[in-house]
Amino acid sequence: MTLLAPALSVDLGLDIEKMEKVAFILKTTAHPMRIAIVQLLAANDSLSVTEICERLNSEQSLISHHLATMKSKGILGSSRSGKNIYYSLKMREVIDVIQCLAACTFL
Repeated sequence: MTLLAPALSVDLGLDIEKMEKVAFILKTTAHPMRIAIVQLLAANDSLSVTEICERLNSEQSLISHHLATMKSKGILGSSRSGKNIYYSLKMREVIDVIQCLAACTFL
């Protein structure tokens, strides 16, 4: 008989599917510029790439790279109007995760 056996049978009440979704969100948004983009889009219905670049004072190539990554992962959505592409926050849960981490006292 080992001492670890009882601990293995303890139900910690962890929802594996929920933990996987949180890990996915953390991995995809784990960059200061991506967090800034998410916060900016959370405060606005949608913004063009140009508007995002201006508000974050960053180059279009860098912003476009981050936008494309988050769009491909389903966190952002986009729509085209003429020559402009407008991005919006598709996965609203991202805000909850960021706000929870921002509220941590160790930061």
